[in-house]
Amino acid sequence: MSYTGPEFDSPTPRRSRRRAMTVAVAALVPGALLGWAVYEAVGGTGGSGGGRAEAKAPATSRPSPSPATPSSAAPSRTSPSSDGDKPAPAPSGADTLKGKVVVIDPGHNPRNFEHTAEINSKVDIGTGKKECDTTGTATNAGYTEAEFTLDVARRLRTVLQDQGATVKLTQNGDRTYGPCIDERARIGNEAKADAVVSIHADGSGLGNRGFHVILPASVHAGAADTRPIVAPSRELGERIAGSFVRVTGSAPSNYVGGGTGLVTRQDLGGLNLSTVPKVFIECGNMRDSKDAALLISGAWRQKAAQGISEGIVSFLRG
Repeated sequence: MSYTGPEFDSPTPRRSRRRAMTVAVAALVPGALLGWAVYEAVGGTGGSGGGRAEAKAPATSRPSPSPATPSSAAPSRTSPSSDGDKPAPAPSGADTLKGKVVVIDPGHNPRNFEHTAEINSKVDIGTGKKECDTTGTATNAGYTEAEFTLDVARRLRTVLQDQGATVKLTQNGDRTYGPCIDERARIGNEAKADAVVSIHADGSGLGNRGFHVILPASVHAGAADTRPIVAPSRELGERIAGSFVRVTGSAPSNYVGGGTGLVTRQDLGGLNLSTVPKVFIECGNMRDSKDAALLISGAWRQKAAQGISEGIVSFLRG
């Protein structure tokens, strides 16, 4: 996703970024943000910056494909190793998440470029009306956000299924366009999902780097009522942010979220219309060359899937 104006609610950072890390303090850090605390202790550089609101203009033509399609890289089934500063990964096995339902929402659709009229149609998101979907962004070389999100979603599905979860994708490259943002929310609701994660990559300016997790604001308008899911969604988002830092080595965004990697928004239909815990994750900025180099790497995408999965597992196991 990409943004063009300051229309989000920035969360208050949970702790000073300059506070020295000591063993005593580390013992008090919530498990959800342990990975971020460790990252900060060894010299992380996530900075703060101006926020921007979602506004992706649909493209009239598909970007030229990159010479090699990174999404074809075979996923690694090896989990990142842990050390003394990292919590042990959730135990693998078919029963770890038995009975849990996770919905993964790969942002956008590779074929949205061919259906601009359909994706420009407006749907109700509670606070107003918004386009059904957008084309998403792309790297300067033409690797699209839709390709990226679908690849990470499939890798994430494999990791979660290996631990016994029932996993549903909102789309698997099997639709001509969309689904629309209201349907994406409805899929999670009807599945009675224990957690929903919408996967994206940003399209910001050069030099804007890092990931951020988007949390639902408290919205009660029209068809939207997020009040019951605000607290559990924040917990889900915090746990994903902490594990994403630890597993991928990526820093929180230096341009939104004040260095926390967390942003709260009330203008996203996929969050407003959800009745189950849900967050978005912007895994990096496709228009920055350094972030793009990570996003096109199959090995890094596997780490991204692993980081997201460990956050979900931590949330579901309590």
